[in-house]
Amino acid sequence: MATYEGILFDLDGTLLDTLEDLADSMNEVLIGLGFPTHSVEAYKFFVGEGVEVLVRRVLPEERRTPEIIEQSLLRMREVYGRRWRLKTRLYAGVPELLDALSGRRLKLAILSNKVDDFTQIMVADLLASWRFDRVLGARPAQPKKPDPAGALEIAKDLQLAPAQFLYLGDTPTDMKTAVAAGMFPIGVLWGFRPAEELRSGGARLLIDHPLDLLPVLDMPIQ
Repeated sequence: MATYEGILFDLDGTLLDTLEDLADSMNEVLIGLGFPTHSVEAYKFFVGEGVEVLVRRVLPEERRTPEIIEQSLLRMREVYGRRWRLKTRLYAGVPELLDALSGRRLKLAILSNKVDDFTQIMVADLLASWRFDRVLGARPAQPKKPDPAGALEIAKDLQLAPAQFLYLGDTPTDMKTAVAAGMFPIGVLWGFRPAEELRSGGARLLIDHPLDLLPVLDMPIQ
């Protein structure tokens, strides 16, 4: 019986709770520009598709000019670069899950729509206790999720068929990426988006706690 041999994780909202640092950083940018800020809860629905989309979503609609968007992007990268570590933490249960996975012969990878340099820094800092075979963030030449290009690149690099991967994420964007790549989409309910959005994106399984993944590892490939 063939079982899954790879696990592809989203980063923000799946392994790391980054929401408050993202919200605080973006709100600092908005204050500097004289624009209204947003609640931390609202940022659950702003993030997930890259910093450019985040900036467009938080700016007042009538002020989304190319100049203001570019200014906001540059400022956000500077502000987030100095405060990303203030409140960001691993979700409860993630260390125990990664410890359990480390004892199995599985390929582990991370795919994020966060800019690649931030992705690499955060994984090296907060997830240094565990080995990931491939970590990939957003790069200029690579389409962002839900385009499956990044997921397929990881599968190729790890010499596994896409169908051999479980894909864990917390947004419809992740679920759509998994479906498009031919991976098994698992929605996590501790992240940024509710169950109905994950199902609408194509989630075939929802889990409430990181350790709920472990029984799935023995499930035959579907």
